[in-house]
Amino acid sequence: MALVQSLWQYYSRAENQPVISTRTAAALGISYTALYVLPFYLSSLTRPSPDLPRDSPTVIRARVRSVTLSCALCSVITICILSFYAHFPRLQILKLLGWYPIDIAGTAKPLLLTAVLFAGPLFEKGVVEGRWKEWLRGRRLYESLDSWPGWRNYVAGPFTEELIFRSLLLPLSILAQPNPSASKLKLILLTPLYFGIAHIHHFYEFKLTHPRTPLLPALLVTLFQLSYTTIFGWYAAFIFLRTGSLWSVVLCHAFCNWMGLPRLWGKVGGAVASEFGGSSEVDQMMDATVLGERSGTPERMAAPGDVAGRSHPRGSGKLPQLQVTDRNGRSEIAWTVAYYAILLSGVVAFWKGFWVLTRSESGLVDWSGS
Repeated sequence: MALVQSLWQYYSRAENQPVISTRTAAALGISYTALYVLPFYLSSLTRPSPDLPRDSPTVIRARVRSVTLSCALCSVITICILSFYAHFPRLQILKLLGWYPIDIAGTAKPLLLTAVLFAGPLFEKGVVEGRWKEWLRGRRLYESLDSWPGWRNYVAGPFTEELIFRSLLLPLSILAQPNPSASKLKLILLTPLYFGIAHIHHFYEFKLTHPRTPLLPALLVTLFQLSYTTIFGWYAAFIFLRTGSLWSVVLCHAFCNWMGLPRLWGKVGGAVASEFGGSSEVDQMMDATVLGERSGTPERMAAPGDVAGRSHPRGSGKLPQLQVTDRNGRSEIAWTVAYYAILLSGVVAFWKGFWVLTRSESGLVDWSGS
């Protein structure tokens, strides 16, 4: 029997009586979201400013400190509720939060599933743009993690967001349900709304730092960002409920940040622009997430105007650029046909492996009837 289901049956005060009320779970969700976002506006180092870009190392360090304290506080509150109010054993609390045990194979399977979905973009970046050798050497990964934007995008952002919005909020939401296993769809669709809402503040941040951008495009981009972050939240909530592993969703989140949104139209191959540095204000806003991290490859996330291909250590706040051209002179049509064929195949394979690659004995709810 799934972990939460067995604990719920044992500790409920009466039959069909939730451990905590729905109102309490919702209040905690709103509070955790506020504790994650609002501190950004309390300090001049973290507050959005036209004179202090979000990729500045000073801003990133201050925001990482802020969300670290917020995560620590929210973790203590959740553990206290589960321990002193719900009377769960300590080891079961760690399992419920997805912190323990760490199953390497089980953690890697959802990452593999996510990579299959991005088979087309991986083909474009690795084969068409010729980056596969750099991937094997790990040089690009090292350079990215050695920069403050890379550390934010692939470590601090994914970990803190998944800790708050999956590891801490989902178990509390589960325990507020009369029958957790019968409420799986509700949990998957509703709890990620906190995650999506936490991104709305980027509208204010974007308008503050780009005052000449018209209101309608900024608003539309905000709605689009809210949509795709909520969709990712649905996927991450499903993975967390299926695997009971925080580490699985953190890896999937970091991978999606690295890949960015997949190409759904247009030609593949030919000359590729050497600067992905976000010269478009709209592109910059679409890439931002709660902590300020941007999705996409390091080349795309580098600061505007930095096109020299230099390696910037963590102190600089800049990520390396990469100039890419179609060195092999292959036909754009051939690359494009291959890309979309692989993209479609990846979607089909993702669907077929959706249940198999997320199956785990540590799942938080019972999926036997699904």
